[in-house]
Order: sequence, then C-alpha cells, then structure tokens
Amino acid sequence: MELAHSLLLNEEAYNQLGEVQKAEFIFEWLSYLEKLLLATSRNDVKEKQKTLVEQLLSLLNSSPGPPTRKLLAKNLAILYSIGDTFSVYETIDKCNDLIRSKDDSPSYLPTKLAAVVCLGSLYKKLGRILGNTFTDTVGNILKAMKSAESQGRYEIMLSLQNILNGLGAAAAPCHREVYKAARSCLTDRSMAVRCAAAKCLLELQNEAIFMWSTDLDSVATLCFKSFEGSNYDVRISVSKLLGTILARATISKHPGTAASRQSVRRISLEEVLELLGTGFLRGSSGFLRASGDMLKGTSSVSRDVRVGVTQAYVVFVTTLGGAWLEKNFAAFLSHVLSLVSQSHPKATQTQIDAVCCRRCVSFILRTTIGGLLGEKAQLAAVKDIFQAIWKLKKVMDAVMSDGNLDTRLGSTDVAASQHMLVCALQELGNLIYSLGTTVAPLLQDSSTGLLDSVLSVIPHPSISVRLAAAWCLHCIAVALPSYLTPLLDRCLERLTGLKSSPEAVTGFSFAVAALLGAVKHCPLGIPHGKGKIIMTLAEDLLCSAAQNSRLSAQRTQAGWLLIAALMTLGPAVVSHHLARVLLLWKCVFPASPKDLETEKSRGDSFTWQVTLEGRAGALCAIKSFVSHCGDLLTEEVIQRLLPPLPCAVDLLTQLSSILKTYGSPLKTPSVVYRQRLYELLILLPPETYEGNICAILKELAADLTAPDIHVAASTFLLPPLCHQDDLLILSPLLQETDHRFIEEQLLLGNGIACGSLEYDPYSVYEKDVEGDSVPKPLPPALSVIGSAAKLFGVVCAHVGVTQRLLILEQLLDRIKHTKGARQQVVQLHVVSSVSSFLKYVAGSKGCLGPEEMKRFAVTIVTGALESPSPLLRCAAAEAWARLAQVVDDGAFTAGLAQVSFDKLKSARDVVTRTGYSLALASLHRYLGGISSSQHLNSCVGILYTLAQDSTSPDVQTWALHSLSLIIDSAGPLYYVHVEPTLSLIIMLLLNVPPTHAEVHQSLGRCLNVLITTLGPELQGNSTSISTLRTSCLLGCAVMQDNPDCLVQAQAISCLQQLHMFAPQHVNLSSLVSCLCVNLCSPYLLLRRAVLACLRQLVQREAAEVSEYAVMLAKDSREELTSDANIREVGLEGALLILLDKETDDKLCHDIKETLNYMLTSMAVKKLSLWLKLCKDVLATSTDFTALTCVDTMQEEEGDKGDDTSVLTTRHDEKSHPFTNPQWATRVFTAECVCRIINQCENANSAHFDIALAQEMKKRDSRSDFLVLHLADLIRMAFMAATDHNDHLRLSGLEMLLVVIRRFATVPEPEFPGHVILEQYQANVGAALRPAFTSETPPDVTAKACQVCSAWIASGVVSDLNDLRRVHQLLVSSLTKIQAGKEALSHLYNESASTMEILAVLKAWAEVYIITVQRHKNHRQALKTTTCLEDSIRYGSCSSDGLFDLVCSDLGTLSRLWLAALQDFALLTLPSEFASQLPAEGGAFYTAETSENAKLHYYNSWALILHATALWLTSTGFVVADPDEGASNLSRPVTPTSMCQGSSSGATIKSPEDVYTDRFHLILGISVEFLCSLRSDATMESITACLHALQALLDVPWPRSKIGSNQDLGIELLNVLHRVILTRESPSVQLASLEVVMQIICAAQEHVKEKRRSAEVDDGAAEKETLPEFGEGKDTGGLVPGKSLVFATLELCVCILVRQLPELNPKLTGSPGVKATKPQMLSEDGSRLVSAALVILSELPAVCSPEGSISILPTILYLTIGVLRETAVKLPGGQLSSTVAASLQALKGILSSPMAQAEKSHTAWTDLLRSALTTILDCWDPGDETHQELDEVSLLTAITVFILSTSPEVTTIPCLQKRCIDKFKATLEIKDPMVQIKTYQLLHSIFQYPNPAVSYPYIYSLASCIMEKLQEIDKRKPENTAELQIFQEGIKVLETLVTVAEEHHRSQLVACLLPILISFLLDENALGSPTSIMRSLHDFALQNLMEIGPQYSSVFKSLVASSPALKARLEAAIKGNQESVKVKIPTSKYTKSPGKNSSIQLKTNFL
Repeated sequence: MELAHSLLLNEEAYNQLGEVQKAEFIFEWLSYLEKLLLATSRNDVKEKQKTLVEQLLSLLNSSPGPPTRKLLAKNLAILYSIGDTFSVYETIDKCNDLIRSKDDSPSYLPTKLAAVVCLGSLYKKLGRILGNTFTDTVGNILKAMKSAESQGRYEIMLSLQNILNGLGAAAAPCHREVYKAARSCLTDRSMAVRCAAAKCLLELQNEAIFMWSTDLDSVATLCFKSFEGSNYDVRISVSKLLGTILARATISKHPGTAASRQSVRRISLEEVLELLGTGFLRGSSGFLRASGDMLKGTSSVSRDVRVGVTQAYVVFVTTLGGAWLEKNFAAFLSHVLSLVSQSHPKATQTQIDAVCCRRCVSFILRTTIGGLLGEKAQLAAVKDIFQAIWKLKKVMDAVMSDGNLDTRLGSTDVAASQHMLVCALQELGNLIYSLGTTVAPLLQDSSTGLLDSVLSVIPHPSISVRLAAAWCLHCIAVALPSYLTPLLDRCLERLTGLKSSPEAVTGFSFAVAALLGAVKHCPLGIPHGKGKIIMTLAEDLLCSAAQNSRLSAQRTQAGWLLIAALMTLGPAVVSHHLARVLLLWKCVFPASPKDLETEKSRGDSFTWQVTLEGRAGALCAIKSFVSHCGDLLTEEVIQRLLPPLPCAVDLLTQLSSILKTYGSPLKTPSVVYRQRLYELLILLPPETYEGNICAILKELAADLTAPDIHVAASTFLLPPLCHQDDLLILSPLLQETDHRFIEEQLLLGNGIACGSLEYDPYSVYEKDVEGDSVPKPLPPALSVIGSAAKLFGVVCAHVGVTQRLLILEQLLDRIKHTKGARQQVVQLHVVSSVSSFLKYVAGSKGCLGPEEMKRFAVTIVTGALESPSPLLRCAAAEAWARLAQVVDDGAFTAGLAQVSFDKLKSARDVVTRTGYSLALASLHRYLGGISSSQHLNSCVGILYTLAQDSTSPDVQTWALHSLSLIIDSAGPLYYVHVEPTLSLIIMLLLNVPPTHAEVHQSLGRCLNVLITTLGPELQGNSTSISTLRTSCLLGCAVMQDNPDCLVQAQAISCLQQLHMFAPQHVNLSSLVSCLCVNLCSPYLLLRRAVLACLRQLVQREAAEVSEYAVMLAKDSREELTSDANIREVGLEGALLILLDKETDDKLCHDIKETLNYMLTSMAVKKLSLWLKLCKDVLATSTDFTALTCVDTMQEEEGDKGDDTSVLTTRHDEKSHPFTNPQWATRVFTAECVCRIINQCENANSAHFDIALAQEMKKRDSRSDFLVLHLADLIRMAFMAATDHNDHLRLSGLEMLLVVIRRFATVPEPEFPGHVILEQYQANVGAALRPAFTSETPPDVTAKACQVCSAWIASGVVSDLNDLRRVHQLLVSSLTKIQAGKEALSHLYNESASTMEILAVLKAWAEVYIITVQRHKNHRQALKTTTCLEDSIRYGSCSSDGLFDLVCSDLGTLSRLWLAALQDFALLTLPSEFASQLPAEGGAFYTAETSENAKLHYYNSWALILHATALWLTSTGFVVADPDEGASNLSRPVTPTSMCQGSSSGATIKSPEDVYTDRFHLILGISVEFLCSLRSDATMESITACLHALQALLDVPWPRSKIGSNQDLGIELLNVLHRVILTRESPSVQLASLEVVMQIICAAQEHVKEKRRSAEVDDGAAEKETLPEFGEGKDTGGLVPGKSLVFATLELCVCILVRQLPELNPKLTGSPGVKATKPQMLSEDGSRLVSAALVILSELPAVCSPEGSISILPTILYLTIGVLRETAVKLPGGQLSSTVAASLQALKGILSSPMAQAEKSHTAWTDLLRSALTTILDCWDPGDETHQELDEVSLLTAITVFILSTSPEVTTIPCLQKRCIDKFKATLEIKDPMVQIKTYQLLHSIFQYPNPAVSYPYIYSLASCIMEKLQEIDKRKPENTAELQIFQEGIKVLETLVTVAEEHHRSQLVACLLPILISFLLDENALGSPTSIMRSLHDFALQNLMEIGPQYSSVFKSLVASSPALKARLEAAIKGNQESVKVKIPTSKYTKSPGKNSSIQLKTNFL
C-alpha cells in the first residue's frame, strides 16, 4: 500500500494487483491524494494536472464503488480549485455524456453514478466559476432521474444538493425544476431517496423563498405524506426540513429588493402552528379535502405521521432557539396542549390514540423546555404551565358543581380537559424534578398557590388526571424533600376527610402512594410515625369498604394501594406493621376450597368486581413486600404468607367459569388478578407453591394460547429474550435514540397502546426503569402475557417430566391448529415461554428431560426460526443456543448445526436463510466457543456465500452479523480465516450501495470483532500483519465516510479498538477531528461511540487529544465547529456544555469520566483554563435574555452555517459559553474544583505557598499556581454554598471545607504572622450563615457545622470579634438541639435530626479539642518564651478568648456529649443484647430509626469521645457537675439518669459512682472500637480514640483505676498491640505508645502507693517481713496473659523489631550480638524506637526485685541492641536521636532502685557487668564494621555505666582495664570531634566522687592529656575544632587540680601554667593574630587570671624561674588592657536592653 502514496497513480504497481486489491489500492491512493493536494504547491499541481485529470477520469469508467466515487469526485474538485480551471468544462461535458449514455446495464451503473457524484462535487467546490453550464447540467441530471432506479435517484438528489450549495442564489433559474423533482422523491418508495430529497430541499430553501412563503402549505402537506410509512432516518430528515422551513417562515423579515418581485405574504406564528397541528391531527389527507373515511370518522392518523410531525415541532422550536421560545412560550404551550383537547376529537377518540397523542405532546414539551431553556426561563415556564392547569381546573370546577351525576361524568368538558391536564401535569412534574430545590422560592410564594392547585386537581373525574397529579406530586417531593412530609400530611388529611367521594378516595390514595414512592429518592426520609398513620388508614378503608356499595371498589383499591406503597419504605418501617398486613392478607381469601364454592354461588357481577379488585390489590401488596423487604422474609413469615396461596390459585382456575357467568364487566378485573398472581409467584421460590404447580401450569398454557388474543405484542415480549448483540440487526427502532419516548409507539404496531400510567395505578410508587420519566406500564392484556411467559419458565422447570412433555405437546398442537394471524400470535407466546423456560433451566443448571422432550423443543424453535417476524427469529436463535447449553451434549449440538447447514444449503427464501444463519452463529454462544476447526470452516464457507448475495440486503446483513458472532466465539481458531474475511469485508464496504446502511452496520461489527481477534498482534511489523493493519484502517476510513450515523459509530469504535491494540498506527489528529465533529450529532448512538472513544483516548493521551481538538477548531472552516464551542472553551469546555445539554445517563457518565481523566492528567498544567471553566459554570450568567440557541438537530455532513445563522442568535456566545447551566452540571463542576485542589496537592509545593508561587511566576510567567487563584476558589465556593439548590449548597460547602483545610496554614508574606485566608473571613461567614436558618435541610446544616468547626479550628482568624460571628452560628445550633430529639423538625425522618444533632456536637467537639490544645501550647509558650512566633500567631487574647467562649457552654456540651456517647455505646452492642436497649430509644435517636442513626453515630463519635475525655480531664474527675441536679434540658440527658428505668425511686449515685460510670463509658467505647478495627475505620477516628485515652490517663484518678485493676491494663495493652500490628501509620503507633507509657505510669504509681502504705502500716514490724509488691512477687515469674510487664515487653519488641529487624535473633540467625552495619532510621522510625525505649526503662520500677531480675536481660539486650544498630557517625559528633534515647534509657535502668535492693543486688551486678562487656565487645578492632560504628556513642555508653552503677560493677580489674584502653585508643583518633567528646566524657569521670572509680582513669590517662596539650608550640590549632580540643583539655586538667589532694595540687598547677602561658601570643604576633589564635590567647589569659591569684606562690616561683614565660605573660596583659578601653562604650550598651523591647525580640528571633 505504500506504493499508493504518490501524487500520480502508480499504474505499474496497480496493474500487478488482483481485482479486490485494485479497489483497495485505488481507494488508498485517492485518500492519500486528497491530503497531498492540499499540501502541494500550486505550481507542482499545475505541472501534473493534465495527467492527473486523465487518471481520475479514466477511473470513472472502471465502475468505482460508492466510497471510491465520492473520493474521486472530491479529488477532482480540489484539483480544479487549486490548479487551472480551463479543462473543467471538458470534464463536466464528459460527465454529462456519461449520464446521457443509453447503456442501462447494471455493470455500467457505477460509472453513471460516479459521473453524477463528480458533477455535484465540482459545482459545490467551484460554484459560480462554472458560469451558465449549470442549467444544462441540472436539466440533464433531472432528465436522467426519470429513468433512474433508487440508487440513481439517491445520488442525483445528493448531487443536486451540492450543486445548489455551490451556486447559492445563482441557481435561481433551476429552483422550480429541482423543487418539482425533489417533491416526487420525497414520497419515493426507497427510504434512502426520501432522506436525500429532504436534504436537497433543505439546501433549496436557503435561496428559494417560495418554499417558505407561497408554497408553504404544499411543502407541509408533502412532508406529511413523506412521513407515511417512513423509517426513523426519514422522520429525522423530513422533520428537520419541515421544522426549518416553518421556522424560516415565522421569522422572515420583509424581504428586500431582490425578492420584492414575488409578493411574499407575512405568515403569523398562529398560522404556522395551525399548519403543524393539521398534520398532527389529520395527517396527510390535506386541509379541506377530507376524504370519505375521514367524514365517517373511521380513519385515524397513522402513527408514523404523528411521530414525524412531533419531531418537526421540536426542530421548529429548536431552530428558533431558546430566546424565541421564552418570548412565545405561552402561545406555544396553549397550542401544543390543544392538540389533545376536545376540539380535536379525532386525536383522542380511542384510549389508544389518546395515550399516543399524549406521549407526543409530552415529548414536544419535554424536549423544548428541558433542552432549550435555562433555569430562569424554566421557572417562568413552570408558572405558565401552572396557569394552564388553573384554567382547566376552573372549567372542571364549573362542571363538577353541577348536581346531576350523569351530566358530570358524561360532560364533554371534563373529557376535553383530561388529556390536556395529564400532559400539563406530567410536564410540570418533569420540570420541577429537573430544577430541584431551585424551584423552592416559587412554591413558597403563596400568591401562585401552585401546590394547592395540583392538590385540587386530584379528585378529577378522570383516572388519568388523578394519576398524573399524583405523579406530579411525586416529582415535587423528589425535587424538594422538605415538601414530602407536608404534602403527605395534606393528602392523608383529605383522604380521611373525603372518604365519601369515590374520586377523592382513589385520587388521594394515588397521591399518597406516589409520595411514598418518592421517599426512597429522599435520603432524609419522612417521620417514622407516618407509617403507622397510613397503615391505620388503609385498614380503615378496607374495613369500611363493605359499608357503602358506591365506594366499595374505590376503598378496597385505595386500602391495598396504600399498603403496597408502604412496603417500599423498607424493613425498618414495615417490620412494625407486618403482623397486621399478614392478618389482612389471610382474611382477603377464603379459608378453604369449600368457602370459594359458596362464594361462587352467592356473588353477583358487582361483588365479584370488588372482590377481584381487593384480591389483586392484596397480591400486589404482598409482591411489593417480597421485593422491598427481603430481609424480613424469615422462615416464620414465609409460613404465614403461604396459607392463602392455594386458594388464590384455586380462584385462578375458576376465573373462566366466573367470567362466563357474569360476562364482560369482569374481563379487566380478572386479567389484572391473573397478572398480579403471576407477578407474585415469579418472586416467590417455587417450593412455596409446589402443591398447586400443575394447576398453575395449565392456566398458563391456556393464557398463552387463549383464542381471544389477536394482537402480537412481540416488541415488548421478545427483546428481553433475545441476545443484546442480536437486537442490533433489527430495526433501528429497537436501538436507543433521543426519540425513543415517541418512537416506541411505532415499535408496538398500530393496534397496541403504548404504556401509560392508568393501565396500572400500582406502578405509581415504583421506580421507573428508564430514568426519571413517568412509569409506563403496558395494558394488562399485554403485561399478563409477559408475566405468564416468565412464570411458565419457572413453573415448567419444576414440574415432573411427564407433565412437562404433556404441556409442550399441547402447546405444539395449539400452534398447528390455529391459522393465519392467530397462528403467529400463538407461536410468539409459545416461543417466548419456551425461551424463558430454557433460560431458566440453563441458569439453574437443570436438565431438560428425555429425548422426546428435546424433540418437542427443537420442533418449536425451528418453527420460529422460519417465522416471518425477524424479532421472533432472533428470539428463536437465542433459544437454539440455550437448548444446546441445557442439553450440553456434543452429538446433540452437532445435530443442531447439521439442521442449520442442511436448511441453508437448500433454502432460497430470505426468512429461512436469515433465521438459520443466526441460529448457526448463536449455537456455541453458551458452550465456551467453537472448538472444532472443521465446523468453523463449514460455517465460514456458508456465511461467505450468503454475505455476497447482493440480491437481498437482509440476507447479507444477517449473514455478516452471524459471521461476526462466529469470529467472536472461535477466538484464536479464527486466525487462519482472518485474511480472506478481511478482504471480503473490504470488498463489500467498497461496493455495497450506501442506501443499504444495515449491511454496512453488520460489516462494521465484523471488522470490530476481527480487530479484537487480532488484538495486540496488530502492533507487529511483519509484512502480513502490516497488510492486515492497513486493511483495517482502510475499512475504518470507508465507514467514516458513510452517510449513515450508525456506520460512523461503528467506524469510531473500530478505531478505538485499533488505538487500544496499536496506538502508534492510528492517526490521532484525524481521529480526534472526527470525534469533535460528531460530538453533538443528533444520533444518540453516534454520540455514545464518540464519548466511549474519547474516554479511552484521554486515559493515555489527554494533553495530545485536547491540543488536537483546539488546533482543529482553529484551523477548520465554519462548518466543522459543531455546537460545542471548542474554539473558545477547548475540548474540556465543550464536554461541559454537552454534559449540561445531555439527558442520556450512560452518555453523561462517560462525559464525567472523560472529564475526570482529563482533569487528573492536565488540571495542574492548564490550571487557569480549568478554573476559568469552573468559574464560568458556577458563576452562571444572570443575563437570561441573550440565550444562545443551540441547534441540536444539526447534521454533520456538510451543513452550511451561513444561512442558518439567521435562525440562531449566536452573537452572545463569545461572552458566555455557558448559558445558565443546570444545577447538576454545577454540582459536578464544584466536585471538579475539589479534585483540582487534590491534584495540585500531589504536584508542586508552590501551589500552597504564595511567596514561592509569586517568585516562580516572576521567573516564568507561563507557570501557574493554585494559591494565586485563591480569590476565585473562595468566590466559587461562596456562590455554590449560597445557591437555591441544596445539592449545590452541599458541594459548595465541601469545596469551602477543602479550601480551608488546604490553605489554612499558608502565610501572608506581606503581613508576617498572618495567613492568607484571613482576608476572606467575611466571605466564609456569609457563605455559612444561610445554612443555619430554620428552613435549611439538616444535611446542609450538618455540612455547614463541619465547615464552621474547621474554620475555627484552622486558627485563621485571631481576632475574637471576628471569631464570634462564626462561633455564634454554632451557639445558635446548640440552642436548637438542646431540646433533644423531640424539638427538631418534623419534616424528615428522625434519623435526620440525629444527624444534625451529632454534626453540631461533633463540630463543637472539634473546636473544643483545638482550643484546649492551643491553650496548652500558649501556656507552655509563656513559660518558655522561645516560642515567640507562636505567641504572636495565636495572640494570647485569641486563644484565651476562644477558650473562654467555648468554656461558657461546656456545662451543656459535656452533658450532651456524654449522652451521645451513651447512645453510641448502646447502638454498638451486639444484636443478642437488643432486648436490654431502652424501648423508647436513646437521647438522640428513636428505637425505630436506630439502624439509620447508627451511621451518623459512626461518623461523629470519635471526636466527641476525645472532647469528653478532655473535659473530664480538665475537671480532674474531682468536681461534681454544678448543674447536675438542675439541668436546663427538657429531659436531663446525663448518662447517670439514662440507663435507669423512669421509676421515680431511682437511687441517686455518689460522685464516685458517676465518675466510675463515665470512666468505663469512655474506656469501653475505645476498647470496643480499637479491638476490632473495621476496614473502613478512618485514621481520624483511630487517632481521636487514642488521644481520648491519653487525655483520660493524664489525670491521677483514672490512672489509679487502671493501676489497681491489672486485668484492665493488660487488656488495654493487648488492644494497643493489635492496633500497632494492623495499622502502619506512624502517628497511630506513636499515640498508642504514649498510652502504653501512661499505663506503665499508672502501674508504677500503684506499686509505689502499696509499698508506701505497707511501710506505714508495718512501720513497727521487721523490715524483712514486708510482702513483695510489684510483678514477679517473690519468685520472679511473669505469666503471659496475666502479666502487665510481659504484655508491655511484647508490644515494645514488636515496635523495635519492625524498625530494626536485626534485633531479632531468629532473623539474624545468631543468638549473640552480631555486629552489623549501623543504620539511620527515618524520623518517624526514630520517634517510635525512642518512645519504646523510654517505656522499657520504666519497667523495672513496676516489678518486685525478683521480677526485675527476670526482665533485666531482655531490657538490656534491646537497649544495647538499638544503640549498636543505630550508632552511625554523624557530622559534628552529634548523637542520633535513637542513640540518645538508648543512652537515656540505659541511664534510667542503671540507676534503678532495684540495682541496690538487697534481694536483687548481686544478680543485677552480674547482669550489668555482662552488659558492659557486650558494649565493649561491639568494639573489636578486628571487625570491619568497627569503622562504621560511632566511637563517641559507645564511649558515652561506657561512661554512663561508670557513672550510674554502683562501683562494684565497673571496678573489677578486667573490665576497668578494657574501659581505660578504649579511652586511650579514642584519644589517639585524629578526628577532632571525637577528641572533644572524649575530653568531655573524661571530664565527667574525673569528677566522680568515689576515688575507687575515678583514680584508675586519672592515673592512666592524665599523662596522655598533658602530652597532647604540650604540643601546642609545635602544632598551632588551625580551626575552631582544634581550638576546642585545647580548651576542653585545659578544662580536664583544671578538674584534676580540683580533684587532687591538697599536697599534690601545687605540682599539678606547675604543670598546667606553662601550658597555658604557651598558649599566649608573643608580642610580635599580638598585632595581627589569626582569629583562632586570638581566641586561644584570650582563653588562656582568662584562665591564668583566675588560677594565678588562687595559687600565687606556685605562680610567682614559676614566673621567676622562667624569664621567657614572664615576658610573654606581661606582653599579653598589656595588650589586653588596651583593647578593653576601646570596647567599653559598646559593651555597656549591649548589657542593658529593656526587658520587653522589640530589639530583644528581633535579636532572639535572628
């Protein structure tokens, strides 16, 4: 294929190829040429133009296929537009000649068609350059059209469209002829020709004014005719034409001079609407020429015309735009509603017609109002619709006030208004639903009285209106949850009050049911007590039904409806009423068959009607119970449900005889009864009705084959039984489109009503399957068949084999013995039943039965495979596959395959070939794929042949679809066939006419599966693979050019697959351009494909995709910029606009996912763009007048934007890309902002540091940081948080919370000590205030509380007055909740008030915790004035002030907190303690709502626990509550009073008991939570819980509790051990260790206390008899599980070994201390290890002397181990934190009293010596790790031993010698830091008071030190370190002097003085010394000055004996005096600064 990439055709390569390859080669060359020509210079093109034209024209004669001719034409046009045009006339003549040719053979047709296409393309591109040739051309083409067949007519129409497009107004002379030709084509028998004609006329109307003026009526009539018998594409095209022309006529200005020759009349809006209305009501039969049928009233407008006109209405309004609709809404509304009014009785003469017309009207209203208007305009529309309802209601009132009942019901006015009312109410409901809480102000406005009027329509005489009003209330309740309870109350009140009016009883019961259905959409729910009221009312209605025969039926229906709706509230509510429901259920059926017989003999027609109604209702209620309350279906309940079932089935069997007796009035009730029973049985397990199963089966068989059913409802019965993939080959009607709502009625066929609410009032409370529109149940006669077929599957699988055989035989006979249309119906029912039977058996892994059974099944299915209904054939193919699956026998499957092969070989008819080809392909669907290559070869061979049968597109379509299934199920086996299949697909793609779109769709599916089969191999580079890949890409290119949208969708998904497997070979820019063009396609499936593909692309290459989209939008001409304005807002913005307009759930989900992926990978790089987008969406334009019109019906192939711009007001789009987006879009955008902040958090730290950000921005202006957009973030959060819409408010508050948490600590560089958020405190306050008003829903208030506490806790605001504003909001909430659970709003469920109360308490807890922490920090800061910055930051006034503010409410708060904790403790009890819970619930929850409340407690208990612990700590458990007695709560909620009964004689507890209770409450909750951490437990909860324990144990009283109860301590330690094991977080582990430390302290205190009291008690007794206190008693044994010390050791070892695995002997493999390379731990690791060491060092104090002996080895091993493992050399001789900790721990252990205690003294001494030996052993010079260890650390350890233990440990000679050697060795080390540290350590040893310890060291080391110091003359110190060595050395010597005995001192001083004097500078050097020497000089001089006077005699004699020394000394003293004089003034100044002066601050600061 590479050879095809040249400017001229490579004829040499071309001629060597085979036929198929030639076509491929040409297509590839032409595709390449198109791109090349645009890129080549004009001169180069001109040079080769002649040859090129010849080559292109020669291709015309080579029969090019459709895609090739299109490309050929394009290239010719481009060539002439770039090169010379002189030969263009020859080309046009040549094309005209080809068209004139008399050759009519099929082989010549492609050439003719190619010529037609070329002409169109040339004129489109070159336009007026071609002068007057066009009249001949058009004439010629039109002449040719007369004899052309459908393909020719199709191409001619499209070619004319192009000619008109190119010539514009110049084509006027031909307009009439073209119009005439297109008119005839618009009603052509070929649908593709109709579409092409519509496009041609659409182009024509741009210039031909007569079309929308003089000929407007005839154009409209023509379009109506075109709708007759049309398909979906025709309806789309023609409605676009009609809508556009009418819109043009509506807004046409008075034409200027050009057109004034034709008199143009101005057409009013009324006339235009009248015209459309005529089409809707009378169809195409014209205006006046009403035919005879019409007059007789027998004709009804065909549905396709009505649907077409409906779409035209939508196009008409959409073209005019939102602004126009807003202006003319009232007129438009009244016209649309009048379509179903009584003035046009034809439209609603039958129920079926009425339902269909109502659907159309609803569609018009929904699409226009919902799609075009912004929120403000929608609110106005709500008012207009409401006005319409009001007027209709007034008419109704006038009639209803008429006393005569007959006139009331028969009144035409009532009938007239009913359909209008239904449409208006449904639209009102939908509108309010979509607006959400935005509509609240409108409903609150009492002047409109909207709710009253909806409520007043409820008792309307028409059941449809009553249901529509109920549904409208449902929508209002879902949109505005705060109205749910008030509406429910009003309806219940009316229902109770108007019990005597039948309409009111049914109407208000519908309303209550609909409102109950809304509860599941409202998370806040309704008060629990409502269930009881409804249940009582329902019982009352059922009991009083018999009292008044006029109301019996209505009351019965209402009672059961209420019960059924009540069930949707779920188990929590229903469990309380279950017993009463079951009792009613039992009573509604006769107790025995005998009673049923007596009933039969007694009843009359009316009583049976009521009875059946009641029983059907009862069945429905139980069905509702089973489906909504599965949790309550225990064995016991099932047993109580069963008894009435046999009787219900008995009645089912008797129904036919009852019907015979009483005739038609019982027909509907009996069908409804059947359906209800079947539905219930489907839900129940078959075992429950085993006894009646045969009777049920017989009834089902009778139902399915009943003789009185004439309607084949295949379209609703079969799709669920077909495979999803197979439905694609059926009519596009089954596929999802934007018009599904109205297209559905065409699907069902003319005789069948489409679904509507009045067919099943019980569906009013069910959630609609398809999104949020009104439920659409089908008529009972249809739905009963559906239920019967489904139940048949279940029942047939559970009867015996003989019974099963019998029933199948019976069904087969029925099919055979019926004839004609009836046979089809019976066959349809039987096949669907057998299908569902096979599906059920396959699903439950059952077996089919004997051979006979298989034979029957095969017969039934093969019969259906030959049925004329394609849907039935599909279902049969699926059943065929299920049959193979159920039998699961190779031979049987092979037999089925053989049947298909035989039929396909012999049959010639379309039906058999299509049916069996699909059956063959489906056969292996459930058998794990095809495994036999022989079978595969046979299948492929047959399907290849069928796929090339060009005489029947249907056969091709089915065969290709089957081939795609075969490829799929063959998997890798198919590799051998890939090449031939691919070339077949390409050949067909290049040759099948575009009019057969369905063949192309199947080809697309084949290509898609082939690509999947090849998979990653497509990346390969071998020749064969690259050929395959090129073919795949070529196939995609052909499909992309196809005019059919579904084929384009296939192309996109094929490219998506290719991109997944071989991304480098897919041209991303062209793919992205294709996606952008189709982003707003009018075809839903194409949009879905585009988004699925985009979603995949942006996961890998978001940045590239986004760039390509913008580049394309900028480069492209006007026609490519679709509705989504990519040029200005980028792809991201375009997707947001689309999200706002889109209604399809799947699509919206994909858009959100795509945006999320883009955000994740690009938000940080394109920060400004993203934030601007979000800001534009959230700051929606308030200027609603300039609504931009978005033409959603825009086709993508070559629409021109120039003229349609008259119809669309795009001028305002520049300033506001987002006009008034829906609230859902804004909520999504707010979530996006939070995600952007999170993304920035993971990126650069500069995003949260303004100084850094500004600096980086200066360096590179392109860089962008989040902190620079803080003002925008706050503004967006503020706008969202203060919106009308509650969802948006929640998102806004969440955004505010995220901003506060992320930016709270960002400092403000201009004002040091302040933070950047401080300037926004007014905005934050203003955003929060509205959330605390009384009408705010609890969830918003709860969220706002969280923000409040975060804001106060963040410490942003330091000024107390500013803080008070937000604090005041929390105080107001606190006041509100003090009344407990009773006083809060009764609008919502009780758990909602629980949520609010707990949110407030949690917020207060957070504030209190942070306040206490700050207060603590502040007090510490005051003690140590080093934390100056902090004390500025939280000025003392603010932390104290806030503390005082919070403390003022602490009395109340602490009680509420304790009550909440008490509740939580009760709720977390295991279920077996349920009986012990208080019957009325807790302080803040009611018993009934405890399940819902649990969740809220889980969210908030941890912080409340922490706060309570802090509060208890602050009181120290000492003071009793001041208001303990007189609580100002309406009910004292102190835990002391809560658990006792309400008996007045409750004992008053002592303070000690109260505290014990509180202590155990906190401890209990903590331990319960920590010991079984759930996987969803948040870190916040765990840390809060640990902090609470810490706070608790900070005070002596709780510590004494833990200390005195050892089991409690051990339990706590075990729990903490588990926390440490299961949670990796260092902060959690540290917090746990702190608690451990406190437990050990408690134990120590306890032991001390016991020892002290024992000593006091036994003071007189002998010391020896004192009992041993502490663990280990007098044996020293520690029992695991019973020992606190053991538990602590386990925990510490766990921590240490995790950080330092080398400590574990098992790991290192040697029991001793093995030297390894020391290591530095992380900061967190060091902290943990240090904490563990501190705990270890405290353990001996908890033990008895014997106990201490048993644990000492372990503790020493670990401590020394840590020392050894972490003794890393650090610069500057520092010790690492772990080493410091281990030394500290060592010191603690060594100085433990146990070392001296007489019982343990000797053992300790031995052990400590061993430990010292271990440390010395670490130092073996032979070991290479010795280099790594830090000598200083080890020396320090030795020193600690020497100084802290009793002398006998270290003074034994062997040890002492080794220690001294170590010191000696260290003194020799060159490293100055080591020397300094050694001197310092020696300094401390020399000072040791016990001579036995210190003297040996002095003897051994003093002389060394002297020698070192005397070297000063030879080696002057060169740096500060060396200087320090000398200084430290001198200090050591001076120490020696002080330590030495009197008579030796003078000798020592005599040694010291010369050294000091030698440090002095001589007089030569004094003038210019180095700073180091100068310092040394000063140091020496100072020391001499001090020593001289003390030992004057020695001094004098020394000076006298050495003149040199004397001279040096004198010079030094002299020099010193001079320098002092100079410095006096400055030194004075520096010594007396003011105490609090700022200068001091600064100097300290620096």
